[in-house]
Amino acid sequence: MKTLIAIAALIAAPSANAAIITLDFEGVGNSNPIGNFYNGGLGVNYGVEFVGNALGIVAGEAGGGGNFTNAPSMPTILFWLDGPSTIMNVAAGFTDGFATYYSSIDQPGSIGIYDGLNGTGNLLATLNLTALGSQAGGIYDTWSLAGTSFAGTAYSAVFAGTANYIGFDNVTFGSSIPAPGSLALLAAAGCATRRRRA
Repeated sequence: MKTLIAIAALIAAPSANAAIITLDFEGVGNSNPIGNFYNGGLGVNYGVEFVGNALGIVAGEAGGGGNFTNAPSMPTILFWLDGPSTIMNVAAGFTDGFATYYSSIDQPGSIGIYDGLNGTGNLLATLNLTALGSQAGGIYDTWSLAGTSFAGTAYSAVFAGTANYIGFDNVTFGSSIPAPGSLALLAAAGCATRRRRA
């Protein structure tokens, strides 16, 4: 009987979000604030709020104003136009890891993972992001994976860098490896189908 009570207490206890969630910013729109898009807004309600100046931008090749291509999940990414950073708050918290893809031609950036909302509390992990260059000259076309695991429960991530010179896609929390873009998943499914038919 005591064992059943203990199990029931564990199930009922509030805990950090154990799910692996990836934000791909599709549907935010061109130059629209992300804000509460993932917190009861038009996107899936993950209890995630972007504080301040975070914007979605759609690639120019898809009719938007973004000077980028090859993002893991086209055509929308996260960026900001002013200030040194933007903040992601996760109300339920997250554990285990954090990851994202980023692109920056000649400006470095960083991401700090904190155990408090709004980039407060203890710093649990830091990702230092180096400039990646451009294959096409002046186009944000080179993307790199950055991820880390950490101990504890995180409630916010601070994305830092020079405004309008760094972009992010497929922001994943709950894992140090982000999900691949939807196009990559479709391509993989197509390859698997072709193999079966052969």
